Order: sequence, then C-alpha cells, then structure tokens
Amino acid sequence: MKTVKIETLLVFLFVILSCSSSKDKGIEIRNEHPNYWTYNCKPTLLLGGSNDDNLFQWPIEKLVPHLDSMVDVGANYVRNTMSDRKQKGFEIYPFKELPNKKYDLDQWSDEYWNRFTVFLEETAKRNIIVQIEIWDRFDFSREEWKPNPYNPINNVSYTYDESGFVQEYPKHPGKNAQPFFFTTPNQRKNTTVFKYQKAYVDKLLSISLKYNNVLYCIDNETSAEEAWATYWAQYIKEKAGDKKIYVTEMWNAHDLTDDEHKRTFDHPELYDYVDISQNSWNKGYENWLGAQKVKAYLSKNTRPINHVKIYGASTHKRAEEGINSSHAAKVFLRNIVGGLASSRFHRPTSGLGLSRISINCIKSVRMVEEKVKFWDLRPNMKLLLDCDYDEAYLTANPDKSYLVYFTGKGSVDLDLSQVSGSFRMYSINIQNASWAKSTEVKGKQILKLTSEYENGSFIILTKQ
Repeated sequence: MKTVKIETLLVFLFVILSCSSSKDKGIEIRNEHPNYWTYNCKPTLLLGGSNDDNLFQWPIEKLVPHLDSMVDVGANYVRNTMSDRKQKGFEIYPFKELPNKKYDLDQWSDEYWNRFTVFLEETAKRNIIVQIEIWDRFDFSREEWKPNPYNPINNVSYTYDESGFVQEYPKHPGKNAQPFFFTTPNQRKNTTVFKYQKAYVDKLLSISLKYNNVLYCIDNETSAEEAWATYWAQYIKEKAGDKKIYVTEMWNAHDLTDDEHKRTFDHPELYDYVDISQNSWNKGYENWLGAQKVKAYLSKNTRPINHVKIYGASTHKRAEEGINSSHAAKVFLRNIVGGLASSRFHRPTSGLGLSRISINCIKSVRMVEEKVKFWDLRPNMKLLLDCDYDEAYLTANPDKSYLVYFTGKGSVDLDLSQVSGSFRMYSINIQNASWAKSTEVKGKQILKLTSEYENGSFIILTKQ
C-alpha cells in the first residue's frame, strides 16, 4: 500500500511541477485525456465559428472585434488557411510586388507577414487556438491561378519552361492536375518551384513557432499524393526541433472509411491528430456513425479528432439537398456529444460563421460544461431506448452523469434500471441557449425524456 501511495504522490507532484508555469504550456495532448486537447494544463474543448477561413489577412481594426465577439460567446478555435485569394479586396500575397506589378519570389511582402504575426499575437492573447492550413489547393487552379505569384507570368523568378507550369489549370483542384503539388524530393523533384515552397514554409515557421496556440494541417481537403503530405509533415517537425508541435493532414474523401484517410489514421508517429471535416457532407445518423467509426479505428492509437469546418447554411450551394443551417447545427452538436476534440462552423457562404444559430450552439455547449465535462463522458447509445433515426444521442459516465442531445422535438427512454440514487435533471433550449427547467429524478427505472423544442435541446442528469 505504501508503494502505491508513493507512486500516486509522485505522479501528482509531476503534474504539479509540469504545470507550474501553465501559462507557457500552450496546446498539448496529455495522457489523462488523450482524446482531447489540453491548453495551459487544462483539458479544453475547442469550439469555433468565424466569418472567414484566412483571418490573418484581415486588417487589425476588423480582426480584433471579430475575435472579441468569438470569445464573448465561448468560442476558442479558428481555422486559418494561409490563403491569399483576393475575394474581399484587402488580401495580399506573401511576396514583394515590384513596380512592374510582377512578384519577386526571393523577396517577402513585409505587410503579409506582419499581418500573420499580429493575427497569432491577438489570438494568443485571447487563448484562441489556431489550426493553420499551410496550402490550399483552391489558390492554384482555375481563376485563382491567373493572378497567383507562383504563376510564371506574374513573377520575375522563373519561366514556364523552368517551372513546368502552364498558363491555365481549368479543372477543379480535386482532380490534382496542378504540378505545384508534385514538387517534393520523393515526387517529381521540381527543384525550381520547390525552392520557393520551402522558403515559404521556413518563413511561416519562423513566426508561428514562437507561439503556443498553434496546430498545423498540411492542406485543405487535399487529393494530393501521400508523398506530398508526408514530406511536409516530416519537414515542419524537423524545423520545430525541440519544440513539440501537432500536425495532421485533411483528405478530400467524404467517406471516412476511404483508404485516403488511413494515410493519417495509420501513422500516429507522424500525424498527432486527425481532422474529419469532410464528414460534414454526411447527414443524419450517417454523420454520427462516420465519426464513431473513426473513434473506434483509432482506439489503439488514441488521438484528438478535430472538425475544423462544418458545411451548411441557407446560402450553401447544396442547401436544397439538406446541407443547410439545420444540418450545420446538428453536425456541430453531434461532434461534441460524440467525443470529438473540436467543432467549428465553416465561414459564410458555405457555413454559418459567427451567426445567431452558431452562437447559440456554442453557448449551449458551454452551458453543458457548467454541469459535466465532455472528457469524463463516453457515447453510449445502448442506454437510449425507443429512439428513432437521428432523434437523439447519448454520452454518459454511467451512475454519475448523462447527457442527451435531441436534434429536435422528440421523446426517448433512458435506461436507468441498473442505477440507484437520485439525479438532478437540467434542460437547455438550444435555439436561444437558455436553461429550461431543473427537476429531481430517481434511478432504478426507464426514464422518459422529452424535447419540446424544434431546434433541439440538451438534457443533463447529474448524480446528487
């Protein structure tokens, strides 16, 4: 017994000492809760909803109020593609523009990198976690390729013949026809272009590695070869040196059982977490099941599962097919109940951004956290009886706490037949993020639970 007590004490002391300067610890994965992120030594659920996917490009007078609005509603997570598509008029490219309007790829745009630095500084001040996507395939095809500095017609650094590029890439970037993504030493060894890609990554890391609120993702929903992602994942880890960083890749396949996703699932030595954002194309129970299959697959190499963008809004191009605002809210909340480490609404017009619906979803989840912590719960659908398709979802710590998410109005039975004692039951109306009622219920019964709200509700039971 004394040995056990001493070992327990040593573990306790180790935790205390390792967190003695917790403000400097930043984002981590810890053994206590390996499915979730830890930030400054505290388990932290990442929730987000922002109005762009490249916020670093925003002028500071626009950026700071938006970050403050996020924090005010409980959001602590942003996606940041290092994208420079000129969609809002204020975006700039990373390279120096010469008087002749061409770019010198050997010189940087000071303003571009200053914006990136300010963005990381302002998010760090607010304890907002930034998931950076280094490359976005949409920057390099179709209309976006025409003004891109990497296009030889726009720079003084190489020609079409030297680079292997052509004037147009009209196909959807998912076709992976752009040689930009085949340059690495284990692919086509395009040293002309690779030189500048490598310099860009070096410059990015020279700034981002100074901050402890950063996660790394190689690409946005890529169809590139595995060798492309492998090279860059290894490279940025080598550049990080003694600093522990967390890296993943986001693959394009909507079906999470596709072999494409195994490139990250099967390589925990290289990819520290996984991102399953493409699962938000799947609706209803299939969406839930997709995430749960990934959790089961990763059980031997448990890692956080992130979901950095959720498609769906009334303005989405596939809204009439069901990728609408209701879909987005349900995916966001299924993710959380299903045990994912993060959940974030995509930017408008393909997502809800920071809007009334997304704000109330975020607020509702934070209200749940006042009563129970998600890392103490596990999905347990077997205890939900008489539950229709996509009607409700359960996560629980049996005999201690239960959380039921209703996707709309409905009624289900919760099996408490093996549990004694009494529970305090709380209800949250998700539509306006408000507490609805609190009552006492007993164990040793099949408990009827009902949601009266069209846009869903949470019901929480905690042991008294």
